[in-house]
Amino acid sequence: MLDYILYIFCLVAIILSIGAQFKVNSTFSRYSGMYTGRGRRAYEVARMMLDRAGLYHVRIERVRGNLTDHYDPRGEVLRLSDTVYDSSSAAAVGVAAHEAGHAIQHAVGYLPIKVRSAMVPVTNFASRFSWIVIMLGILVMAFDSLFGYYVTLAGAGLFAVVTLFQLVTLPCEYNASSRAMEALESSGYYTREELAASRKVLSAAALTYVASFAVSALQLIRLLLRINNRRR
Repeated sequence: MLDYILYIFCLVAIILSIGAQFKVNSTFSRYSGMYTGRGRRAYEVARMMLDRAGLYHVRIERVRGNLTDHYDPRGEVLRLSDTVYDSSSAAAVGVAAHEAGHAIQHAVGYLPIKVRSAMVPVTNFASRFSWIVIMLGILVMAFDSLFGYYVTLAGAGLFAVVTLFQLVTLPCEYNASSRAMEALESSGYYTREELAASRKVLSAAALTYVASFAVSALQLIRLLLRINNRRR
């Protein structure tokens, strides 16, 4: 019975995840048409934040795509997408400031971002092989229930790493948005309406990470229950 309840929760979480992705796209699209009065472009805002933090060496580059914005800590490069880089909209400014917030996190040694960065290699491995190991374990169970159980459990452990990575990502994203909004507010360049629009874009983006973690956590719980039931 519990397994079916978790299945329903997983389904609901997946639907919410899809809805969250739709919301971030629609919110960004909506406020992409709201151009700020001062006309400062997104890359200029990011540059302002970086310079204020003493990160003069961090480069800002343009990258193709829509919402492909990210900070690369290895190359110390902040990359802004085509739809963000030159735009002075409230949406673009918010996104650029958020990514600059990630650069500042790395520079000041923000603990969650350090943990997240350290987890990247093992998480990449885990996300690639977790379900392969799980399916292999289920097949082996047909011939050797005990060995198959431990193989499947190992696969679940790899999936747990992915889930933990998503959990650690949450404070990183919320903190970057908080740094972004503080910088925009203190700059004195933006009206209350413009700041509210940027905040809505960042809040919508944060929901996608919450939804992804919820889906992963529920799948992990359901997986562990199924493994336990198969052993019995």
